[in-house]
Order: sequence, then C-alpha cells, then structure tokens
Amino acid sequence: MLPLLTSPQIREADAYTIANEPISSVDLMERASKAFVSWFCNHFPDKKKGITVYCGTGNNGGDGLAIARLLDGHQYKKISVAIARFSDKASDDFNTNLKRLQQTAIPLAEIKPRESFTDDDSPIIIDALLGSGLNKPLDSDFKRLANHINGLKRTVVAVDVPTGFFSEGEMPANAIMIKADLVITFQQPKINFLLPDSAPFIDCWEAVNISIDEKFVQSLNSSYLAVEEKDIRKMLKPRHRFSNKGTYGHALIVAGQEETMGAALLSASACAYAGAGLTTACIPKSGLTALNTYMPELMAIPRNVAEVPAIEWDKFSAIGVGPGLGKGEDSKALLSDILTNYEKPVVIDADALNLLSINKEFWVELPENSILTPHMKEFDRLFGEHNNWWTRIQTGIEKAKEHKVCILLKNDYTIIITPAGKVYFNTTSNPAMASGGMGDVLTGIITSLLAQKYSSEEACIIGAYIHGKAGDELALPGRLNVVMPSQVAARLPLTMAKLMA
Repeated sequence: MLPLLTSPQIREADAYTIANEPISSVDLMERASKAFVSWFCNHFPDKKKGITVYCGTGNNGGDGLAIARLLDGHQYKKISVAIARFSDKASDDFNTNLKRLQQTAIPLAEIKPRESFTDDDSPIIIDALLGSGLNKPLDSDFKRLANHINGLKRTVVAVDVPTGFFSEGEMPANAIMIKADLVITFQQPKINFLLPDSAPFIDCWEAVNISIDEKFVQSLNSSYLAVEEKDIRKMLKPRHRFSNKGTYGHALIVAGQEETMGAALLSASACAYAGAGLTTACIPKSGLTALNTYMPELMAIPRNVAEVPAIEWDKFSAIGVGPGLGKGEDSKALLSDILTNYEKPVVIDADALNLLSINKEFWVELPENSILTPHMKEFDRLFGEHNNWWTRIQTGIEKAKEHKVCILLKNDYTIIITPAGKVYFNTTSNPAMASGGMGDVLTGIITSLLAQKYSSEEACIIGAYIHGKAGDELALPGRLNVVMPSQVAARLPLTMAKLMA
C-alpha cells in the first residue's frame, strides 16, 4: 500500500532523507524540481508559449525558482518570474535558488504588500506561492493574489499543492484557493486530493517520484493508504487443481422486490462472476423467470412478500443483503431474521442500510466484521449530516471502531475504513461507470469474496479494486463512453485472471 502522509509526516520524511541519504536540502529541492520539469516538458511541449512562475519566499517558492531556471535550460523561450514579497522572511533554499536564477536572463519582478497587480498575458501560470502545511485560510495579499490569478482564467499548473489548498483536514467553507488545471505533486498524492471537496480546485493531479526514503515512509505507519495494483496481485488467491465448487463457498444474495429485480440480478450475477462456488438469490417468487432467463447458473430461494422464508442462514458462507430490497415491514423482518440468526459477517447495502439507519436496535445484532457499503447520502442517514468529506471520514473511523465493522464509502476514490482505524483509498474506476446498478454489482463482488474466505478487509479492498479495474478496461480510450453494470460483472473473470497472471 502507498502511505498517504500528512504535512507533518511529509516534513519528517524529507528531513530523514536529507539526514540519511545524505543529501542537502537544496539538492533535494533540485531533485524535486527536475521531476516536476520532466513531467511538465512531456505534457507542455510548445516552448514558445509564455510561462509565468509565481513564487512565494518559502520552500515552495524555492521550487518555483528552480523550475523556472530548469525550464529555461530546456529552451522554453518566454519564462518570467513574479515573487510575492509579502513578508521579510525567506527560507535559505529560496535564497540559494534566487541567486542561481539571477545568473540567468529570466525576467524577475517582485510584488509588494498592498501593491496592484500588473497584467499577465502568459497562457500558462505555474503556482509556487505556498506549499503543503497550510493550516489557515488565505488572507490579505495572498488572498488578493489568488483571486487575481483565478480571474486571469489561464492554464494553471501548481507545484505540489495549489496555493490555499489544505493537504489534509477540514477545508473551511468559502476559502479562497488558486484553481489548478493540473497539480504536479511530490512523491504521493495529498490526502485531500482524493476527496470530492478538491473538485472545484483541482482538475487533475500527477505524483512524481523524488526518491524520498521509502522504508522510513512505511515506518511512519500512516492510517491513510492508497491501494496499488501490486497489492491486489499479492492478495488474490489463484484457483488450484482438485478444487471444486465447495472450495469457493456458497454465497446468498438477499435482494429485490417485484419492481426492483434488476438490482437482485446484477448483484447475484456479479457474485457468481467474481468466483463464488455457488450463488443463491433470495428473491420474490415473481422474479424466478427473470432470474432463470438472465443467468441460469444462479440458484433461487423464492419468497412471498408477506412472510419471512424459513431459511437455514448458517449454511451459507456469506450473505449480502439490500439491493432493491425495499424498506417495508417484510424487508425489515427479513433483515432482522438474518442479523439475529447469522453469526458471520454480512454485507449490508442499499435498502438494508436505510433500514439500519431507521432501526437502531439492529446495530446490536450486527455480526462483527460485517461490511457496510453506503454512498454519501446513505452514510449521512446512518451517522448524521456532514458538511464535508474529511469529517465524514473521521466519523467513519469512529463508527467502524465502535461497531467493529468495515465501512466502504463509495466515491470516485472509494474509501474503505476498517475496525482498526485504517483508511484505504481505492485507485480504480472512471466516470463512464456512473450509472445505476454499479453499487449492486460491487455488493455481489464483496459477498463473493467473503464466501471465498477472504477477510472482510481483504474483500473490501479487492472488491473495490477489481470492480473499478473492470470498468477501466471497458472504458479505455476508443472503447466505451458509458459502461453498464452488467458489462462490469461479466468482465470480472478476465480482469481477475490478468491480475493473477
């Protein structure tokens, strides 16, 4: 897993690398600036376009000065630098890079406090005003300058983080930040990059490696981690000879009403495609024809609307409940029966989550290590309204520990929170997957993995990853602009085979 560091941890990792590589701080800055410039040159190849680098007087500004000098060395013809001199303080590495820049012919201007801003006709702006570690909103001159740069409506590339952006923590409402078309960040993304709150300020980001000591980074034991493909390759269990359907478990999907059979079909089919040895769907009697027609490999337990079927719940390796289930008394009684009589982890989704939010007594019966899979609105119904995603995560950590459950909070970067307080960010999926039924497929996948004896944590991490990865493969450039849930389900065996190859 890729550790995602807080600003204090980033400074600690930088200091360790400087002391133990060893390397001087200004040389580490040079290395970071070269990594930035390498990526920049590949994606902005027109060397005749004007570029203005806006620099503060701290280390982020020092990066900006080095970047300007290096771009000049790469034959970019129209580089200029503007230094925001809003205080008398300057870091040592900033001063060193300023002396180096003054040995070139790059035009250099200084912006003083309360000074009016001059016109800037450069089509590209590099933002190196303030770096990570900001803990209060911009005010005074930096706020004015940020508004000025936003008003220019140019292509903005930020160094490490956009000015005014909080790398982690709760971002104040209505805070002023520079809006970046691209952020080229160092070593790993900042935690807040992966939250929807960043969308108004960051169009896209790219993390460039600057060779910070990886063993030390791992030793910091960050609670926040990004899931990488290599992690999934290690976690997935290949099938072996002499195994049989019993080897891979018997999964039960409890889902659907007469008018919502699609959710049940999608969830149950995904469960089978993800590898459960046997998949049974507990569905309304009226849905039997649809089930048999859609996927004859699925078994069924038909149920009447007015009664709870007599089911030996414990004979199943895993149970997923909720897609299209409804919130009526029959659904409530069905969920209650499962929670009362089934002792293994249960995957709770959709209408089952809504029932859980209404009927607080169900929390007492919830088996340890069960998995809740809410989207944002379902999460807030369960745990109260939230104004931002950072506080949502903190509540998730608290509730996962309290109830000893895994919480999978659906998002562009789906967030998995474990009872131990670890927070994993999934790194697959794409906008083509934004269609109804995707969550039903994910529930089926996770239930299937539980049936195959993966732990709850593993089932969440692997399930979210292969779900998104299958969608990514279907939505490759030149393929599908819209990916349907049924396509993702059917793609799973190939996606998993590639990962296990």
